[in-house]
Amino acid sequence: MIISTTNSLEGHKVTQYLGIVSGETIIGANVFKDFFASITDIVGGRSGSYERVLREAKATAMMEMEMQARSFGANAIIGIDLDYETIRDGMLMVTASGTAVKIEKL
Repeated sequence: MIISTTNSLEGHKVTQYLGIVSGETIIGANVFKDFFASITDIVGGRSGSYERVLREAKATAMMEMEMQARSFGANAIIGIDLDYETIRDGMLMVTASGTAVKIEKL
């Protein structure tokens, strides 16, 4: 499956638009990660624990979106958009959305 943030794919022709697909995930960072992240923020540097949680949430949302596109019969998703929101204390919501399409090589 080809996945792209662009609305067209070089060397490919969209033959059918199948609809909007999305994947969502909500992940909570636990108290220990919050504590160690605050220490990292005080002494400087990057928060590896939050970066891992963010990557995991993105991967899960993308995987769910791709599974939905496959169920539509798509072989590509174009116009991908990723949105990140914090909800409540320590909860992170990641949403991936795009348009499921059928493409053929030119």
